[in-house]
Amino acid sequence: MGVGMIGIGKYVPEQVVTNGDLEKRLDTSDEWIRTRTGIEERRIASDSEDTSELAFRAAEAALNDAGITAEQLGLIIVATVTPDRPFPSVATQIQERLGAKNAGAMDQSAACAGFMYSVVTAQQFVQNGCYDYILVVGVEKLSKITDWEDRNTAVLFGDGAGAAVIGKVGEGRGILSFELGADGSGGKHLYQDEYIKMNGREVFKFAVRQMGDSAVSVLNKAGLSKEDADYLIPHQANIRIMEAARERLGLPPEKMSKRIHNYGNTSSASIPIALCDEVSEGNINDDDVIVLVGFGGGLTWGALAIRWGR
Repeated sequence: MGVGMIGIGKYVPEQVVTNGDLEKRLDTSDEWIRTRTGIEERRIASDSEDTSELAFRAAEAALNDAGITAEQLGLIIVATVTPDRPFPSVATQIQERLGAKNAGAMDQSAACAGFMYSVVTAQQFVQNGCYDYILVVGVEKLSKITDWEDRNTAVLFGDGAGAAVIGKVGEGRGILSFELGADGSGGKHLYQDEYIKMNGREVFKFAVRQMGDSAVSVLNKAGLSKEDADYLIPHQANIRIMEAARERLGLPPEKMSKRIHNYGNTSSASIPIALCDEVSEGNINDDDVIVLVGFGGGLTWGALAIRWGR
């Protein structure tokens, strides 16, 4: 038996903020944002929707898709850098709301690579027989740590949540390989003070190199070649970074998830949100080899090669 995703789900807030809306409050333009980032709009949570609310909605959807109850969960892991408060964790808050009374719960912080770190953590627990089912949620309310007067960062970020239930899947399916990495010396280029601070030039150079390297690396670790990849789901941070990773794998444009225009950069939520959209639209099918790859503050990165299916 393998270990993989047996259920997925997402939630994005209703409020849409377009580039045109930002033009009215910042010295920027729709054309500038689209050509440099690929973003056209993003979802922004209301004051009454904190991170735990977004996480809860995505978690419910993933449990429903998996066909299991919350009481069957052994562990809940939430990847986020925007918890409601320092503690209690988002994971314990949604544990209570879901009724997952048998589950342990913890948050993990690896910025935009957080979902990858949390899925790999969950995989180990299922693989070694500790738990049958683990809920992983990538969730951010970045709007609360975004400086809406800073045109360099205000145009980039959005809010949302994506979730997956990790469990045993059929032989040959599931997670084939992974890579996790970090370079603390680059932390000064992307961090949170009161608000998100970013050296865009340095982060861009790092991401273009690392996304491609990691995507190729996980395929090699799985004993596969670039030609074996069927679909790429990169962290939705910047269309030029995403395209560089796609070209490194030699995939045609239609084989890469491009959801950045709808949601902007939702950090740890971006990959699971994109995954949900691609599966629901029939772009990913059973036994497809998919590569998930992301990077974030820390600096951190992570990648997974998965043979899709339950």
